[in-house]
Amino acid sequence: MKKGLTLKEHSASVGISHRVLDILCLFATGLFSYWLRFSHIDLNIAYKNVLLLGVIIGATLLSIFGGYRAWRGSSFTSEIQCVVSATFGTFLLLVLSAFATQTSELYSRVWVATWLGSSTCFIIGYRLILRQSLGALRAKGLNIRSIIIIGDGLLAQQVAERLEQHPEMGLVVQGIVSTHEEINSITTHEGNLIPYLGNLKDLEVIAKKHKTDQVWIALPINEAERMEQVQAALCNSSIVIRMVPDIFGFRLLNHSVTEVAGLPVINLSTSHMLEGKNRFLKSLEDKVLSFLILVCISPILLALAVAIKLTSKGPILFKQYRTGANGQDFKVYKFRSMVVHNEEHGKVTQAKKGDSRITPIGAFMRKTSLDELPQFINVLQGRMSIVGPRPHALAHNEHYKTIVESYMRRHMVKPGITGWAQVNGLRGETETIDKMESRVEYDLYYIENWSIWFDLRIIFLTVLKGFIHKNAI
Repeated sequence: MKKGLTLKEHSASVGISHRVLDILCLFATGLFSYWLRFSHIDLNIAYKNVLLLGVIIGATLLSIFGGYRAWRGSSFTSEIQCVVSATFGTFLLLVLSAFATQTSELYSRVWVATWLGSSTCFIIGYRLILRQSLGALRAKGLNIRSIIIIGDGLLAQQVAERLEQHPEMGLVVQGIVSTHEEINSITTHEGNLIPYLGNLKDLEVIAKKHKTDQVWIALPINEAERMEQVQAALCNSSIVIRMVPDIFGFRLLNHSVTEVAGLPVINLSTSHMLEGKNRFLKSLEDKVLSFLILVCISPILLALAVAIKLTSKGPILFKQYRTGANGQDFKVYKFRSMVVHNEEHGKVTQAKKGDSRITPIGAFMRKTSLDELPQFINVLQGRMSIVGPRPHALAHNEHYKTIVESYMRRHMVKPGITGWAQVNGLRGETETIDKMESRVEYDLYYIENWSIWFDLRIIFLTVLKGFIHKNAI
């Protein structure tokens, strides 16, 4: 099992290498972009200062966004998101500082844009090459970590199979150690045999015999006290001990392990958006974009307001209470697209195709989603986000929360004008339970996998696919 183990994982060394390479990439691409723009690299003092500032900010943001953590076992997509967030953040800060100091006219916009694009591509490129190289080495048996799994049941088998499916992580399972009587060896879905190595009482001897690097505890929650036995058996060794909690049976949202008041806490249901720096970034994204969008669309807002007032009686805006973040109700703004009518108390009738209540201008606004534009005011107020789960009427929440699993978890975050469900075609009337369940699935996926990069992707898809959709009514 230890054949070919000539390299070891040195996270600190890899982290330092990443820092050095990132700084070199930021500096070199800055010079390269300057050469492309001006055909020489004789920078004046203003450009030298910005180049130095950009390198410092870039390296700092890469560290803040987790660019130097151990990436073994994580997806490359998450690493790309980290790099893009840091580089875009760097140039956003550079641009803001230039405006604040009234020096923006001193710098070439072509140079700034080229530096942004080239630095992002170069950093992602070298990290991809490094990741692929390490993955190839690990798949061949180099730079691996050998693991013993403590457990008897399905969880232990799931852990073994999950690690087997990802040889590029370099985590090789040597075998299973039982906490009870002798068990049979495990045959994985790939047909490989994971041998039974012995009982927990013999763990110290087994670990020494097999020169084990890590021990993973994969036991049901009611057997958590076995951890003490494992720690006692390995107290005189440098073996890394990890625990895989038996939580696969739960419907989880962004589960992770954190520390609160010195206590290890497993998060079963949370969102990256709720964390300090991410909450700030999400709020900054919403405020800046909504302000710029409202300025750009103000002529459209004025034209639609006049058209609504001239074509039907009633207010220009339709206001209705919706459920926001943490279950707090707020008034959502939309352009009125229907004639004024009365609903039964506590009842909301969804608009349908050919609904006689919809005005001619209202039909056009609904088809093009222009009736949603006033919600950018809600975003500026901090009650909504540009991207998030679409807010439903209060009556719909009361109806669906008891029949659609995890429905109310949509309200962990602020509702949005557009969302992952909407760009995947799940918009308009939800006349069946299946449609609502699909919408909730997409909403929960968004909450669990949120990032600034994901938001920008959804905004891009919203614009790319257009606001007109066959489900819009």
